[in-house]
Amino acid sequence: MPERFLGSPQVLEALRRMVRRQRISQTLLLDGAEGVGKATLARIFAAELLGDPAKIELDDLSLPHNQEIVADREKWTSEKRAEDPLLFSSHPDFVTFAPDGPLRQISIQQMRLLKERSQLKPLKGAWRVFLIDRLDRANEQAANSLLKTLEEPPPHLILIATAVNSYDLLPTIRSRALQFHLGPVPDQAMRALLQERGSDQVERRIAIARGAPGLALSLDLEAWDRRRDAMLRLLEVAASRQAFSEWVPVGESLAARKTEKLESLIDVLYALLQDLLAIRSGVEALRNPDLRRRLEPLAAAVSFEWIRRASARVDELVELARRNIQKGPALDAFAVALRR
Repeated sequence: MPERFLGSPQVLEALRRMVRRQRISQTLLLDGAEGVGKATLARIFAAELLGDPAKIELDDLSLPHNQEIVADREKWTSEKRAEDPLLFSSHPDFVTFAPDGPLRQISIQQMRLLKERSQLKPLKGAWRVFLIDRLDRANEQAANSLLKTLEEPPPHLILIATAVNSYDLLPTIRSRALQFHLGPVPDQAMRALLQERGSDQVERRIAIARGAPGLALSLDLEAWDRRRDAMLRLLEVAASRQAFSEWVPVGESLAARKTEKLESLIDVLYALLQDLLAIRSGVEALRNPDLRRRLEPLAAAVSFEWIRRASARVDELVELARRNIQKGPALDAFAVALRR
């Protein structure tokens, strides 16, 4: 495995020991923040076992041609997606199952296909490696279907799952997996990577990404700023620092943009609430340091309890987003509830 992998050296070494000793758990769970390198590490591990890393890297979901496949499938009907479950498999013994459809979920059809394909013997060597990227996006049916495979996995199968929060998974799934947590990558390593890739506004990307190199590299700063302005207005209205009428045109504009997903707005809301908490706690480092002058009066106007309630409301928005709730009414309700 290459030394080039950023962050979590203890996890890298643990996986190396498995390979050296050929004592490999059949179910591995990698959890950590979005973009911290979970799927990257899974592919590195698979390449060490199976060889041909170039083919395995073709299944990287951040590659433009894979992003196009996922985006095109959002336009398909649910029936068509069910008939043709999403997977990537450039290497014959490595398969990636990724979130699919407009809600970006792992479906029961994908998990049934995983069970079928898991019975096939390796084309070369001793192992087949399956990656379920973002297993925490599996619905209840899909998770229960996967459990049947985990209970009696074929001897040649290694299953690697990733999750942002492993506690979103069924306890029965967690109990069957050897779990590793990937922590944030140090700023120095992030800076070197971004400079090597020729990224613009390196320090801003580092501040926003908070140790997640995948997020830092893929971040669309123009879109981030547009969403950030809208979500900051929402928080100001929710804290009664502005009239609700100030939010109405902003909310209508967001609702009219079909490509603007509620999930992306939620990410920005979390970042702004983190900054409000940091200011109230006297922490200097912010994810949006250029907004300090606008955030400080808002932080002074709200309490720790208000920030706690706002965070709980954002957690509720996450669940609503997975049920395909309309973002306009959802954000309106968020503001109204906190104003009360």
